[in-house]
Amino acid sequence: MVLHIKTNNLQAYLEETSIIDYSHPIIQAKVEDFKRMEKTKKELAEIAFYFVRDEIGHSFDLNSTLVTITASETLEQKEGICFAKSHLLAAFLRAMNIPAGFCYQRVTRNGTKESGYALHGLNAIYLEEEDIWFRIDPRGNKAGISSEFSINPEKLAYPIRPKLEEIDYQHVYSDPLEKVITAMKESAECKELFYSRPAFI
Repeated sequence: MVLHIKTNNLQAYLEETSIIDYSHPIIQAKVEDFKRMEKTKKELAEIAFYFVRDEIGHSFDLNSTLVTITASETLEQKEGICFAKSHLLAAFLRAMNIPAGFCYQRVTRNGTKESGYALHGLNAIYLEEEDIWFRIDPRGNKAGISSEFSINPEKLAYPIRPKLEEIDYQHVYSDPLEKVITAMKESAECKELFYSRPAFI
């Protein structure tokens, strides 16, 4: 897929925000753990990806009631839905001076048109040494869902099914969508958020 980078200002994909709060001590401590490995930026990005994918639980899979939003609270609680996990991965990468943005897919909630649709969140990152943007999905693997750190081909959690009117959006945003953050903030618990997630970008 040809990605549409929303701004040519690469610095926008390195900025700290209230959601991507990478100066938080808990984020910085983990970043220092990564850096001690003395790897290339690509290798560090891969290590951070697998940490978020495998060590941070997906709240829906856990049947949790907790809604985490910011990168720091997602790491502190060790769980989050796809959006929160993408916030954490972006924080790790930006803290290591690796540009990272946010991508979205429109997927069915339960595999049918009748079940309705919701946005799914993932990341795109830029590797300077290869001069390439590519997408990675730290959602977390389980039966029937598998994602990997892979440039070409992409190995994302949800292959899009056009027959079900699912959509793979090309945009790479420097900030999470405001409508996504609003839905997260307004949801008292995860079960509510499952149904209140936006269906379109």
